[in-house]
Amino acid sequence: MDVKDIKSPDFLKDLSIAECEALSADIRNFLVENLSQTGGHFSSNMGVVELTVALHKVFDSPKDKIIFDVGHQGYVHKILTGRANEFATLRQTDGLSGFLKREESPHDVYEAGHSSTSIAAAAGMLFARPFQPSIGHVVALIGDGALASGMALEALNFIGHYPEKNPIIVLNDNEMSISENVGHLARMMTNLRMRRSYRSLRRKTSRLVPKRFRGFTSKIEKRIKGFLTGHTYFESLGYQYYGLLDGHDFKQLLKAFEVAKKSNQPTVIHVRTVKGKGYEPSEQDKLGKWHGAPPFHVENGEFFKGRSKDTLPYCSVVARMLEHKAEKDKEFYVVTPAMIGGSDLHSFQERFPKQLIDTGIAEATAMTLSCSLALSNTRVFLTMYSTFLQRAYDQVLHDVARQKADLVVGVDRSGLVGADGDTHQGLYDIPMLSHIPGVTIAQPKDAEELLSLFAYAFEKHKGPIFIRYPKENTRFDPSMLENVVPAEKSWTKLTGGSQGTIIAFGQIVETLRARIADENLDVTLINARFIKPLDEKLLDIVNPKKPLIVYEESTLQGGLGSAICHYFARQGRPLEKVRTLGFEEAFVEHGDRNILLKRYGLSADDVLEKMKALIDEA
Repeated sequence: MDVKDIKSPDFLKDLSIAECEALSADIRNFLVENLSQTGGHFSSNMGVVELTVALHKVFDSPKDKIIFDVGHQGYVHKILTGRANEFATLRQTDGLSGFLKREESPHDVYEAGHSSTSIAAAAGMLFARPFQPSIGHVVALIGDGALASGMALEALNFIGHYPEKNPIIVLNDNEMSISENVGHLARMMTNLRMRRSYRSLRRKTSRLVPKRFRGFTSKIEKRIKGFLTGHTYFESLGYQYYGLLDGHDFKQLLKAFEVAKKSNQPTVIHVRTVKGKGYEPSEQDKLGKWHGAPPFHVENGEFFKGRSKDTLPYCSVVARMLEHKAEKDKEFYVVTPAMIGGSDLHSFQERFPKQLIDTGIAEATAMTLSCSLALSNTRVFLTMYSTFLQRAYDQVLHDVARQKADLVVGVDRSGLVGADGDTHQGLYDIPMLSHIPGVTIAQPKDAEELLSLFAYAFEKHKGPIFIRYPKENTRFDPSMLENVVPAEKSWTKLTGGSQGTIIAFGQIVETLRARIADENLDVTLINARFIKPLDEKLLDIVNPKKPLIVYEESTLQGGLGSAICHYFARQGRPLEKVRTLGFEEAFVEHGDRNILLKRYGLSADDVLEKMKALIDEA
């Protein structure tokens, strides 16, 4: 069938298993065809086609609430709920979101861009159900990697002790989990259930024991199982466990979901899926390259060329720097919370496996572990996306800053991230960090300055320092890694002018410098590479009678501009010539980075036009 004709999942009720299989093939072809043009979360969606079809066939969305953890695997759900016609706009400006969005469809009952929230969200809906008759069954679909997160385990423990709520948790195990422990525990339980002796025990106890004693023998049976395996993980938390099921077998899936639907107790259904199923390049991927894939050639799986030969993403420059450092320093750790692929650390992992610590999806643990390493006089670098740093706020404040740990943190994907949208924008880390005592925040304008900032951080700095860098590419040559001179803890004046001053940081600095030279503007440009602390000596010589623009690719409240205005106010200096440019209080949608900057009045053109207008007013 043409998946673009799908308006709602209701039609699935009448499909046979053979027809469901044919539909799944059509959906996979549709995903390959469309994602090859737009890019997006590819392998995770290819792996859950049958699983999502089965969920919508058994349950009645949107009355039955299907909660997708993270949303990386929500594309099939979008197709089945009538949005296939919009897939050409996926992750594009003003187009279909790459994650679930409540405003897009009543079937999107919960939004998430960070993992491990689904079980807690399900718990909330289950507790609301007595007062909201519109809520039917509640199903949380979570991956085995996400289940290892503290939040997921907390929620699993919590809701399992309310058997009358009967949550349904579908554990999607695709053999690429971040945490091996969860998969190991689950496999032990599954192996036991599949043992002939155990199945025989179940048959014998049900056939030979009088009904009034079967509850007692069930307890004995569970104790035997616990003795044989050493673990009754889900059962000990109050769940009925079903698994391991083939996540691509409709007969198994439909039967399990029907049983769970009729159950009167918390249920975990453990399914095994193949990540990237149906497209060989993604099926063979063991490094996560097809998790968030760029546009690609369907015939061979080669990604479209996205950058010139002499550039690298900032995270890759950082990774090369870390390898260079590890070659000379064997008493040095790199810590990451499940971002080996995202932070381009696969080469580091291969070369220095004993110097890399992956905590899984556990940002708080990664932060405190790194803090403890630093306090133990062990050199450590922690890399974390800006959007995930939010999940470790308490650890930054309570553990790292309060104890003055000499910790270097790379804040990856700072600023606008484009297609990932509002759940992933790196716009909030500066306000989050800037008020914490003793914290230093920096951001380079290019790769060369990035390396000098890291040299300063490792060789000279005392206390916690957070070095931000964007998702974008930068010019890089491996020779830059040699003889790096540590940066001074100060700002730099890049152009001199008498009619006004622009203070900025990050990549836009070089763009502004080139444009100021091209247009022969009489303007001073200051590179505020240390966002905190302020360079008060340089601020003190800024002419208060001339226009001053402070630009930041961040939210304004609590940012660099507000810090400068606060400093001026304390000095009694006039503020009427000061203008701050950044993002107002808003969640910035997904879309092309340059289009979004222009939309919010934050492109280089906007900055210079604003300065010209202020100069004319003066």
